[in-house]
Amino acid sequence: MDKKFTSDEVPLAQLLDQARTGALQLPDFQRGWVWDDNGIKSLLASISLSYPIGAVMTLQTGNPDVKFRPRLLEGVQLDKAVEPETLLLDGQQRTTSLFLVLKSGQPVPTRDSRGKQLHRRYYVNIPAALNPNADREDDALLSVPGDGLVKNFRGEVKLDLSTRAAEIAAQMFPLGIVLDYSATMAWQLEYLQSGPGDASDRLQTWMQFNEAIINTFVQYQVPTIQLIKATPKEAVCQVFEKVNTGGVALTVFELLTATYAAEDFNLRDDWRDRKDKLSAHSVLDRFSETDFLQVVTLLSTLARREAHLATHGDAAVAPAVSCKRRDILRLELEEYKKWADPAAKAVERVVPFLHGEHIFAGRDVPYATQIVPLAAMFARLGTDAESFGVRELLRRWLWCGVFGEMYGGSTETRFAFDVPDVVAWVTDPESEPRTVREAQFQAERLLSLRTRGSAAYKGLYALQMKRGGRDFRTGSTIDIHAHADDAIDIHHIFPQAWCSQNKVDAKHADSVVNKTAIDAHTNRRIGGNAPSKYLDKLEHQDKIPADQLDAIVRSHDIDPVLLRDDDFGGFFTHRFERLLKQIEEAMGKPVNRAPDSSDNPYAGTLADTQDMEQRLRDMIAGGETKVVEFKSTARLNLHTQDKDSAVEWGVLKSIAAFANSYGGTVLVGVRDDGAVVGIEGDLPFVKHQNVDGWELWLNDAVASAMSKLVAADLDVTSCSIDGRTVVRVDVGPAAKPVFALSPKDKKPTFLVRMNNATHELAGQEALDYQQKRWPN
Repeated sequence: MDKKFTSDEVPLAQLLDQARTGALQLPDFQRGWVWDDNGIKSLLASISLSYPIGAVMTLQTGNPDVKFRPRLLEGVQLDKAVEPETLLLDGQQRTTSLFLVLKSGQPVPTRDSRGKQLHRRYYVNIPAALNPNADREDDALLSVPGDGLVKNFRGEVKLDLSTRAAEIAAQMFPLGIVLDYSATMAWQLEYLQSGPGDASDRLQTWMQFNEAIINTFVQYQVPTIQLIKATPKEAVCQVFEKVNTGGVALTVFELLTATYAAEDFNLRDDWRDRKDKLSAHSVLDRFSETDFLQVVTLLSTLARREAHLATHGDAAVAPAVSCKRRDILRLELEEYKKWADPAAKAVERVVPFLHGEHIFAGRDVPYATQIVPLAAMFARLGTDAESFGVRELLRRWLWCGVFGEMYGGSTETRFAFDVPDVVAWVTDPESEPRTVREAQFQAERLLSLRTRGSAAYKGLYALQMKRGGRDFRTGSTIDIHAHADDAIDIHHIFPQAWCSQNKVDAKHADSVVNKTAIDAHTNRRIGGNAPSKYLDKLEHQDKIPADQLDAIVRSHDIDPVLLRDDDFGGFFTHRFERLLKQIEEAMGKPVNRAPDSSDNPYAGTLADTQDMEQRLRDMIAGGETKVVEFKSTARLNLHTQDKDSAVEWGVLKSIAAFANSYGGTVLVGVRDDGAVVGIEGDLPFVKHQNVDGWELWLNDAVASAMSKLVAADLDVTSCSIDGRTVVRVDVGPAAKPVFALSPKDKKPTFLVRMNNATHELAGQEALDYQQKRWPN
C-alpha cells in the first residue's frame, strides 16, 4: 500500500519561520484563532519544561484536485501574496499562539477567561524560572498588558516593563525575542552589564537561564505529520476532522467554500443571498446550507446517471445518484452553478406543498431531512410536480416516510434511491418507491407517541389540522394564519389533572390519541376540568350552540357524546381507530394490527351491547342536528316496498355532506321523528341478506359514488333496539373536497351540511366554501 504521509520532527523556530514567510499557511476552511490568555501561558510553560505539546499535521500543496484557498496565520504580514508549500491541517491554535508570542513582535490579541478582549506580552521571571520550588506557569510566566504596565485596581503602576531597562531591572525576559538570536544577545549583554546584583552572580544566573529556558525554546522539536500531495480531497477533509482539536467539526459547506474560494467564487455569499429568500418561509427555518448542497448534489448526480443511461443504457455501470459527504466535496464549481438556481427554486416550491399538508413551521416538519429529496423531486419533475396526480404520489411518499419512520437515521442512502424511484413512479404507477413499499405503521405505536419530538406525532398533528380541525373556542379552522396568529399547539383533550384524579394511566393520558391542536387561550379556558364541564363553559361563556360545538368537536375526530359523558375509555377507543384511519389514508395502505387487538388498551369498550344501545337511544332522543342525520332505510322505498336509487342517494348525500363539513353520524333505520324502523327492509336487496351484506353494499356504494378513500374512512357499527337493527355510520371530516356521483346523470355533486340539512353547492358558492373549509 502506498504511504499517504511522512513524519518527522521540525524545530519550533523553523516551523514558525515557515509561517512568517508564508510557506506554511492555513486552508481557508479553518476557523479563526480563539485561544485565551490562560491557554497561551499553559502552552508556553509546557515548551519551557520540554513537555510535548502534540503533533501538527500539514498537507503538501500542488495537487490540482485538492485546491483550497490559503490564508496566512493570524499575525503574519506580507507585502505580496505567496503560494504556500504546505497547509496546516491540525495545530492551528498552538502554532498561531506561538507565532504571535514568539515571532510577531507585537502584543498578542487574546481574551481573558470571561471573554474580555486583551493585548498581552509574555515574560519569564528569571529568578522564579530557576527556582525548583516555583510553579513554572503560575510563578515564572507572566502575562502583562501590551504597553508593559501592570496596574492595580486604582490605576497605580505596580510593575513597569515598558522599556528594556525596566525589563532588565525587574529580571523579566521577554519571550517575544527568544527565537531571535541577535535580539536575545543584545538583551543578554545589557543584562550582564546593568542588571541587578553582583556581575558574577548575573553571569551565573544568565548561564543557568540560557540553558533552562532559552535553549529549550530554540531547540524545541515539534512532531510533524505531512500528508503527501497525492492525498484525495475527501481524505484530507476526513483526516482534518479526525484530528481537529478545536472541538467543533467543520461542515461540508465550510470545506466546499474553501475549495470554491480557490476559483474566486464566494459560496458563503451565494448561500447568504439564497438564504435571505428562503428565510421568508417559516417552514424552512431549519433548512441549512448543507441541506441545500445535498439538493444540488442529488440533481447533479441524477443528471449524470440519466445521461449515461440515455447513451449507454447499462444501469450496472452508470454513475450512482448520491449526496454523501464525499459526493458534495467532489461537486465541481460549474456543476454547482448549473444546479444551484433550479435547486433554490425547487426548495421554494416545496413550501406550498407542505402548507397544503398543514405543515407551517420548521418545528412542525416531521422529518426536516425529507425536504432535501422532496426539493430534488420538484426540480427534476418540473411543472409535472404541480399536477394533481403527481402531487398525490408525492404526498403518499411523504407520509410513508413519516409514519414508516424511515428518515430517522442515516438518510443520504435513502435520498439516493428515493429521488430516482419517485421520478420513475410518475411514469410507471406500478413501480412503487422502496420507501412507499417498505413503510409500515404498527397500530400500538399510537400509545407511545407522547411528545412532539416524534415525526409520527407531528404527522398526526398536521393531518388533523388538514381535515379541518377547528378551535374549540373560536370555531376557526386552523390554517396557516390561525397557526401563526393564535399560538396553535397540541393540548390534552381530557386534561392531565382530570386524568390523574380519575386514575387514567399516564401513558394513555399523554398519548397523541388524547391530544389535539387548539390555541393557547382555549387551552387555558379548558384548564383541568372534565370535558363535560369545559364544554358547558364554552357553550355559555362563548355562546356556542350545543350542536355547533358538537360539530367543532367532530372536526377533531372526537365523538361529542363520549366527550360530554366524560367517557375516557370510549373516547380513546373511538379516536384511536379514527387516527389509524387517517394514517392509512395518508400512507395508502393498512396499518399493522396485533392479532389479539391488544394494540388498543380500551378495545371492547364501545362493543358492549348495552353501552352501544344506550348511546344510540340518547342520540336518537337528541334528534337530528348539524352532526346527526336519521334515515329510515338505505335501499327500500317504504311506500313502494321496492329498491329505490333515490333512497340510496339520500344516504350517500348525507355521508358526502358530513365529509365536506366536519364529520357526523348517519343513523340508518330511524325515521325523521325518531321512531326506530330498522334496516330489515333493506336486507332482501343485499348479498346474503344480512347485516354484513348490508355493510358490504354500503362500502361499495360509497366507493363507487365518491372514492375508496371515503369508504375506508367510515366507521360502521350496528345495534339492535327494540328488536330492530339500527346501523350507525360515523363519517370523519375529509382532508379534501369530496364529490358524489348522482345516480341519475353521474354528475359530480358537491354537498355540505348546513344546520340540520344537506345542501348542494355549485359554482362560486362551492368554490368559496371549499376555500374556507380547505384554505390551503
